[in-house]
Amino acid sequence: MKVLVIGSGGREHALVWKLSQSPKVEKIYCAPGNAGIAESAECVPISAEDIPNLLAFAKENAIGLTVVGPEAPLTEGIVDKFEKAGLMVFGASKAAARLEGSKSFAKSLMTKYGIPTAIGKTFTDIEKAKAYIEEVGGKVVVKADGLAAGKGVMVCTNRKQALEAVNLVMEEKAFGDAGKKMVIEELLVGEEASFLAFTDGKTVLPLPSSQDHKAIYDGDKGPNTGGMGAYSPAPVVDAYMHDKIMNEVMKPTVKAMAAEGAPYKGVLYAGLMIDGDDIKVLEFNARFGDPECQPLLMRLKTDLVEIMEAVSKEELDKVNLEIDPRATVCIVLASKGYPGSYDKGMPISGLDAVKRMKDVFVFHAGTALQDEKIVASGGRVLGVTALGETIDKAIDKAYKAADKIKWTGVYKRKDIGQKASRHAKPAPLVSILMGSDSDLKVMQGATEMLTKLRIPYEMTVASAHRTPERAAEIARTARDRGIKVIIAGAGAAAHLAGALAAQTTLPVIGVPIDATPLAGFDALLATVQMPPGIPVATVAVGKMGAKNAGVLAAQIIGVGDETVAKRLAAFKEKMAEEVIAKAKKVEAL
Repeated sequence: MKVLVIGSGGREHALVWKLSQSPKVEKIYCAPGNAGIAESAECVPISAEDIPNLLAFAKENAIGLTVVGPEAPLTEGIVDKFEKAGLMVFGASKAAARLEGSKSFAKSLMTKYGIPTAIGKTFTDIEKAKAYIEEVGGKVVVKADGLAAGKGVMVCTNRKQALEAVNLVMEEKAFGDAGKKMVIEELLVGEEASFLAFTDGKTVLPLPSSQDHKAIYDGDKGPNTGGMGAYSPAPVVDAYMHDKIMNEVMKPTVKAMAAEGAPYKGVLYAGLMIDGDDIKVLEFNARFGDPECQPLLMRLKTDLVEIMEAVSKEELDKVNLEIDPRATVCIVLASKGYPGSYDKGMPISGLDAVKRMKDVFVFHAGTALQDEKIVASGGRVLGVTALGETIDKAIDKAYKAADKIKWTGVYKRKDIGQKASRHAKPAPLVSILMGSDSDLKVMQGATEMLTKLRIPYEMTVASAHRTPERAAEIARTARDRGIKVIIAGAGAAAHLAGALAAQTTLPVIGVPIDATPLAGFDALLATVQMPPGIPVATVAVGKMGAKNAGVLAAQIIGVGDETVAKRLAAFKEKMAEEVIAKAKKVEAL
C-alpha cells in the first residue's frame, strides 16, 4: 500500500522509518517532511494543517493509510474528514483530540470519572485567576488551555512567578488563542514518566514506559521546550506501577471517552507524576510524544502498519506487541537560543560518521536541504537515538554519536537519561516467595502495600516440593543479603512458609492461597500449624492476606526504623480519612 505521513519533525521521521520496514508498504509520502525524511519518503510540499489539500492528495494518489503526527490537524478534525471520504487514517477524532486540545476539558473529564489528577480550576477571567493564586499560594502550575507546542505550561514556586505566568498567558497573550482560557493546578511532587498506548476505543495495548526531558537546561532548569531528550524504559514504572497506570488511568480514560460519545482511537499519551505508589495525570496528548516516539519505535518490533490497521478496524485485541528488551536513549540537538529565537541555515557535519555506527539512528526534526547540504532550519534539529543492553550503555552510545555532529551554535543537554541511571534499586528488605507463578496475582497484594510504604523488596518463585534446595538457599542467605522479613505464599499443602522458617531466624509471614476446592482452608491450617520452635505468622487467606502480610512486614521493620514507622502512621491516618469520607457520603443520602 501507499502511506502518507503528515508532519515534519523527529516524530514523523521515526514514523516514516518504522513504517518503511513493513512488507505491506509500497511507497511512503510525507507532507511536508524534512531533509532526513526525504531519504526514506517522497516529501510533498503541503502543510500539516492544510487539510483540504492533504485530503485531495490522498485521494489522487490512492493512499491506503494516512498517519497523522502532530496535534494541530487532529484537533482540527483531519481524521473525521479522511474517514468521511472513506480513507483509512490513524489518529484521534476531533472530539477525542480534545483531551489534548483543551486542558480544561481533560481536567473536567478526569474529575468526573475519578481519574487521578492534580487539584485545579479553569479560568477565563484574569482577576479571578490572580485571586485564586492569592488564595492557594504560589506553588502552582499555570497552563494555557489550548495547544502551545509544549511550551504553554509554567511551573511556579512562588506567588510572583505564578502571577507573572498568568499575565503572560492572558494579558500578554504569549500563546495566542490557546491562552483565552487557562488551568491553574497544584504543583505536584515526584518523578515524571510518559505512558503511551495504542487503543481502538475498546482494547488498550501499552507501549513500554518512557521519560521525556522538557526543560532546556541540565538538571531540569530553564523554560520548557518541546522536549530535549527521552529514554525507555523508565525505571520509575515497574511492573506494579505499570498495572496501576493501566487500571487507574489508561483503561478508565478510554472508557470515559466512549461514555462521553467520543470513542478514542489512535495513540493515547499520558504524562504522569509518580510519587511512591501515588500517580496523577499531568496531561494527555492525542498522539505520539516527540521525542518519546523515537526511542519507543526503535524498541518496537511488531509491524507498525498491522497495529494501525487493527486500530482502524477495531481489532486491536488480535495484536501482540513484540518489544526489544534493550534500552533506548534519544538526545535532542537544538540550535542556540531555542526555545526562543535562533539562527537558521547552518550546515550540519558528522551525519555520515554516525550512519556507520551500529544501533544508532539520527532522526531529523528541523532540517532542510540547501545547495545539496543538510542545514539546521528549526529549534530542535536532530534526535540522536541509540539502543544499548543497559540504560547506561545506551546513554554512552547516544552521546558518542551526538558528539560527532556539529554546526554553529549546536546545543544539547548533557544529562539525558541520568535519572534512569541513578534509579538503582535499593537493597531489598523483604523477600517475597511463591510456590508458582500462578500465585502472582495474589502476592501482588503484598507488593502493592510495600510499594505504598516505600519498602524495597525482591520477589521470586521457589517450591518447597519441586525446588527445595533453592527455597532453602534463599532463606539461609536472606539475613546476609539484608532481608528483614520473608513473605511466603502457597496453596494446598502450603509447606513453603514452614520450609523457609526452618532455615532462618528471620520472621516469616505465610499467605495461604485459595487454590483448591477447600477455599484455602487447607492452606490456612497447614500454614499456622507449625511444629514448636518453627513459628510462621499468617494474617488472612488470599489477596487480603497478601496485603496484610505487606503491612505486617512494614510494622516489623518499623520497630527499628523511624522513617518506616512514620509512613505507617500516615498510612493509618489516610485509611481513617477515607472511612470518614465514606461515612459523610452515606450520611448525605
